[in-house]
Amino acid sequence: MAGPQRAEGKFLLPVLQGILPINRSALPTEVLAGLTFACLAIPEVMGYTKIAGTPVVTGLYTILIPMALFALFGSSRHLVVGADSATAAITASALAGMAVSGSSEYLALASLLALMAAVLLIAARLIGLGFLADFLSRTVLVGFLTGVGIQVATGEIPGMLGIEASGHGTLAKIQDLIQHYGQTSWPTVAVSLGVLLVVIGCKRVSPKVPGPLFAILGVILCSWAFQFSASGIAVLGKVPSGLPALSIPNVDWSWSLFKQLTPTALSIFVVILAQSAATSRAYAARYEDKFSENTDLVGLGLANLGAAFTATFVVNGSPTKTEMVASAGGRSQIAQLTTVVIVLVVILFLTGPLAFLPNAALSAVVFLIGIKLIDLKGLTAIYRQARSEFWIAVATAAVVVLVGVEQGIIFAMVLSLIDHTRRGYRPKNAVIVRSSDGDWHTQPITAPKPFEPGLVIYRFSHSLYYANTQRLSDEVAEIVEKNEPELRWFCIEASSVDDVDFTAGYTLRNVHEMLQAKNIRLVFLLVEPDVRSELDRYGVTDLVGRNAYFETGNDLVKAFQRASNPTT
Repeated sequence: MAGPQRAEGKFLLPVLQGILPINRSALPTEVLAGLTFACLAIPEVMGYTKIAGTPVVTGLYTILIPMALFALFGSSRHLVVGADSATAAITASALAGMAVSGSSEYLALASLLALMAAVLLIAARLIGLGFLADFLSRTVLVGFLTGVGIQVATGEIPGMLGIEASGHGTLAKIQDLIQHYGQTSWPTVAVSLGVLLVVIGCKRVSPKVPGPLFAILGVILCSWAFQFSASGIAVLGKVPSGLPALSIPNVDWSWSLFKQLTPTALSIFVVILAQSAATSRAYAARYEDKFSENTDLVGLGLANLGAAFTATFVVNGSPTKTEMVASAGGRSQIAQLTTVVIVLVVILFLTGPLAFLPNAALSAVVFLIGIKLIDLKGLTAIYRQARSEFWIAVATAAVVVLVGVEQGIIFAMVLSLIDHTRRGYRPKNAVIVRSSDGDWHTQPITAPKPFEPGLVIYRFSHSLYYANTQRLSDEVAEIVEKNEPELRWFCIEASSVDDVDFTAGYTLRNVHEMLQAKNIRLVFLLVEPDVRSELDRYGVTDLVGRNAYFETGNDLVKAFQRASNPTT
C-alpha cells in the first residue's frame, strides 16, 4: 500500500481519500444520489448474475462489502466498483465447462477467480505495474465491449422467450434458439416485452427515472397477484436472506486448478485495470479532482478480496454505474456508502418478494444492458477518423462473439501491442533544414538536404529500440549517400528519444563506425539526461566523445563552424 501522500501542505493516509474532505452542504444530495443509484443498481446487479452464472443474491453481495471496501480504501471520489458485464462474461466463459452454472462448486470457483484477481491487483501495486492499464487502447476497448454486448444480448434472447438453451457461446445459443423456437412460451414473451417497454419508456421520460426498478417491482407484484408460475412462467424461487458468510472459497486447492484459471484471472485483471483506470481518469478530469492509480489498485484488490470471502464474483470499476451516480449528483464515495446501507436493508429484510420475480424479467434487463454495451456511435467515430483502427475494433468484437470473451481480451491486448509496435517500428523521421529567412523546419527523408554545407541534422521521432534500429541504420546510410562527399558532421536530433535499449546502443556504435570510415563525425543534439546515461552505459559516449553532445541548436552550429574554419 502506498505511503502517506502530501496534498496542500497536509499528509493524507491512503484511506478515505474518496470521502474526505466532506462537503456538509452537499450531504443531502450525496445521500439522494446513493438512494437513486440503489434503485437502478439492484435490478442491474441481479441481472449480472445471469451473465456470471451465479445465484441471484450474489449480485446484491457485489454492492455490499466490495463496494464499501473500495469506498474506504480507493482514491477516486467517483469510481463505482461492483458487478460488471465484461468481467462477469469472462467468468462465465471460463467456468462453463468446469462446473454446473449456479451450483455451489461453480460459485466457489467464481469466488476463487475474484481472489486471484485481488492478488494480481495488489501485486501490481507492489511492483509498479499500474502502467499496464494503458495497454488496452480505446479502439480495442470499444471493440471488446461491443463484442461482449452482442454476446450478452444474444445469450438472453432464449430466456426472454422461455426457451432452454444449453449451448455455450454465441453461435451455440443461436443454434439452440433456432432448433427450439417452437417451444416459445408466449406468456413469458409477454412478461419480457412488458419489462422492455417499462424500462425504455422510463428512459424516454428521464434518464434519472429508475425504469428497471419500476419494471422489476411491477412484475413481482403481478407475479404474486396472478401466480405467474402457474401459467408456466419460470420464477426465481426462494432467495436466501441475511448477510453473506465470511469464508475461504471451498475449492480443491491444487496447482492444476490454479494453472487452469490463471489465464482467466489475468484477463480479468487486465480488464479491471484498464476499465477502472480509464473511468477514474475521465471523471477526475471532468470534476477537476485528483486520484492515484496506485491507491485505486489497492482499493480494487481489497474489493475483490471482499468478493472472494463473501461468496460472490469479481467486481470492477464500472463506467455505467459511475455515470449513474454522477448524473444523480454524487460527487464522493458517500453516495456509494449510502447505496451499501440500502442494499444491506434489502438483503436482511426484503429478499422474500424476489421469489416471485420471473426469470424472463431479469433476462430482459440484461438484454438491455448488452444492447447498451454495443457502441455503434464509438465504432462510427473510429471508422471516420481512423479507418485502420476501426478494423482492429471489429476484429476484436468478432473474436469475442465467435470465439469467447477470454480469448477476446487476450486478442485485444495483442492487437494493442502490435499497433503500438507498428507505430514505433516506422517512426516519421525527418531532417532539419534552415529556410531562407533563417527559421528551422523539418523536411522528409526522401529529400535530405543539409542544414548547411557539410552538416546534416537528422531528427529521430521515437524511442530507439530493437524494432526500429534497422530503420535508423538504413536512413542514416541513405542520407549520407545523398550528401557525400561534402558531409563532415552527422547530427542526430534526439529530443523525441526517451529510451535507448541495448540493441539500439549496439546499432549506434555501428553507425559511428560507418560514419568514421567516411571521415564523418557523429554528434547529438537535445539528448535527455536519462538517455545520455544510457548512451554512456552502452559505450556510445566513449566512441563519439563527451564534447559530441549539444544542448542547443546554436551551440551545435557554432561548434561546426569553428571545426570547419579553425583559423577564424
